[in-house]
Amino acid sequence: MRRIKSLSALATLTLALMFSLVMTGPAEAAGPAYVALGDSYSAGNGAGNYDSSSGNCHRSFSAYPYLWKNAHAPSSFADTSCSGAVTTDVTNGQLGPLNSGTGLVSLTIGGNDAGFSDVMTTCVAGSDTDCVNRVNQAESYAQNTLPARLDATYNAIRAKAPNAKVVVLGYPRMYTLNVFCVGLSDTKHRKIDEAADVLDNVIAARAAAHGFVFGDVRGAFTGHELCSGNGWLHSLVVSPSWESYHPTATGHSSGYYPVFNANS
Repeated sequence: MRRIKSLSALATLTLALMFSLVMTGPAEAAGPAYVALGDSYSAGNGAGNYDSSSGNCHRSFSAYPYLWKNAHAPSSFADTSCSGAVTTDVTNGQLGPLNSGTGLVSLTIGGNDAGFSDVMTTCVAGSDTDCVNRVNQAESYAQNTLPARLDATYNAIRAKAPNAKVVVLGYPRMYTLNVFCVGLSDTKHRKIDEAADVLDNVIAARAAAHGFVFGDVRGAFTGHELCSGNGWLHSLVVSPSWESYHPTATGHSSGYYPVFNANS
């Protein structure tokens, strides 16, 4: 009789365990420890829904790092990206959360080093010649000076996070060409888009040299640039001016996030 009761109790325990597994399913593994670095294109200028505690860094909860974090539940998450950042800002002030346990790093950097803001200001306020000359200066910087700055930044990231997959994201072209568009001239549009290509090509080459993944967002934004009629970028914004020429929330959710997600 005692043996029958023991078997009955064991059967009940087994059934309870099986029911629990059926109801809850297998535990989902947490995503890798993730750190987001970089400039305003990572922070999310233009995406709205800003984190008030981020101050002038203008980090947005609608930017691609938060979208990835919300979708993948990483074991830890830190976002030190900041509006206006250049390469030395990353190496000097953003690498604190990185360590040997970091599994994933994202980064956009280099546009401010090459003078993105001043290029756009010159092209908006100046003549075609002014714009072309300023873009030429930016392209020269991107090709001749920026590579060493990127190398130093990438080396610092790898030293702090030796086991991480590093995804370096590029910048979109700003304008759809060969369409009627009120505002800047076609000459300016073409020159600004040329600069985006030069910058992206330099960044892609240096990322590859360090064994990092380059996430090219130009394809994702094709057909959604300014002048497309379905743009995912802000044009000139009066207030707040720092949203000008940055991706909208849709630019992050439909442009940057899918590219990062596919490469993470």
